Amino acid sequence: MTTLPAYDSTLFEGAAWYYARYRPKYPPALFDLLTEKFQLDGTGRLLDLGCGAGLITIPFRDRFEEVIGLDPDPEMLQEAQKQAASVGATNIKWVNERAELVSRALGSFRLVTVGRAFHWMQREIVLERIYELLSDDGGVAIINAPQDIWNSDDPWKKTALTVVKRWLGEQRRTGQGGQGVWKPLEVSHEEILAKSSFTRLEKYELKFEQFWTVDTFLGYLYTTAFCLPSFFGDNREKFEKDLRESLLAVEPSGQFTEELPVIIITARKQ
Repeated sequence: MTTLPAYDSTLFEGAAWYYARYRPKYPPALFDLLTEKFQLDGTGRLLDLGCGAGLITIPFRDRFEEVIGLDPDPEMLQEAQKQAASVGATNIKWVNERAELVSRALGSFRLVTVGRAFHWMQREIVLERIYELLSDDGGVAIINAPQDIWNSDDPWKKTALTVVKRWLGEQRRTGQGGQGVWKPLEVSHEEILAKSSFTRLEKYELKFEQFWTVDTFLGYLYTTAFCLPSFFGDNREKFEKDLRESLLAVEPSGQFTEELPVIIITARKQ
């Protein structure tokens, strides 16, 4: 039996408010694509794992009779509830739980989505568990929207990374109260899915334009596991001043536009 590592509650500590406001939203074309591929018609149920502040859960709700957003971070769920209430969403239930612990008590689902959170999960365990929850015509969609300053050639992003490293060090932090170090996945999501019970794997890519100001990009940085607001302590204002001045030196308008990808991997139960 696989031992489940303890959940690190510090992974996105203090990020929920920023996550809801500054993480790039998924484009409508994503929901249209999944609606077509899974022939969604407003019936059935959706399970959104690692839902965070509801960036998939809330805009996708109108394609289902009922939606469940599940996340281990209570702060994220509280923010998701606020965002859902602000748009009058009434068919969403929020569950504070780890994706690895989902059970048949949640009921049956037509589709399970996992957004940017899949790489934080014990992926084999999650796929095994959700397979049992899906209806025979159901499936899973793994959705990733890379927005990574650590591997970008854009001058302004390279500048932002230089500032982050100046204040937080050369290593990419993650979890353990800011003391953990990021380790890239050794096995891709696609490979994990291919070895699971799921069949008929397909991969799609969409692109959308993302507009930033200095302040919205700063807000975005505070949503990441490597640049949480708490990491800066008493130096937070100095960091923000440094970031603003450095980005404005690259682009005096303080406005930045980029094309971001959304990568979708779908698989079927049958």
